[in-house]
Amino acid sequence: MHLDVQALRDFYYRSALGRAAQRIVRDEVLRRWSPEDVQGQTMVGYGFAVPLLRPYLKDARRVTALMPAPQGVMPWPAGMPNVSVLSEETLWPLETGHVDRLILMHGLETSERPSDLLDEAYRVLGPGGRALFVLPNRSGLWARADWTPFGYGRPYSIGQLETQLKKHDFVPERALSVLYQPPSGRRFWMKTAPMWEKLGRMIPVTAGGVMLVEASKRYPPTRAGLGERRRVRNPLGVLAPKPGKVAGSV
Repeated sequence: MHLDVQALRDFYYRSALGRAAQRIVRDEVLRRWSPEDVQGQTMVGYGFAVPLLRPYLKDARRVTALMPAPQGVMPWPAGMPNVSVLSEETLWPLETGHVDRLILMHGLETSERPSDLLDEAYRVLGPGGRALFVLPNRSGLWARADWTPFGYGRPYSIGQLETQLKKHDFVPERALSVLYQPPSGRRFWMKTAPMWEKLGRMIPVTAGGVMLVEASKRYPPTRAGLGERRRVRNPLGVLAPKPGKVAGSV
């Protein structure tokens, strides 16, 4: 089940809990992939990955935010040329093998066709391409919090996700959990959030609310026919909305 794009926008940009979650997850993504790491590369986010993409706008050669049709799309980034595109879940308007870095957030766990979605992610990545999967951790509190976007869809454990990735010719390389603070906007939990994050990293059990799994593309693929999937004839330029501005900064 996909959340509506307006609900996602309101959580991440208009609620204190959402802004805190955005900061924690984005800081961890930046530790793994600094803007300098992606300089001159093509970077794509799928689902609702825009809270994580803004730091890369300056250095990446191109940044594109794909938003699935059942979710809806919004112009992004605010006050700059639009780079967000409405896309079918398993038919992305991108040419085969042209993406260097891919981030999926609020996309895989809500898809009704996760296997086909992983095949599409594999298709668009170039040789040596890397993907970062950001999903609710089934053993964490956030997967049970349906007042947040992480309480929707199909949560995974790290082991389950890594098994699925291997089946689709991805090579899992690094995994960790983040977002150990309780999913509450109450003042006490918000003020003590840094303490919970610090304590959580010291616990051997990966019980954070969100897990991040980084994987590389195995090439050539082990599954017959995967490397021969179709090329999309009319990529990005035809489907991209015209640049627009929205009030506020997101």
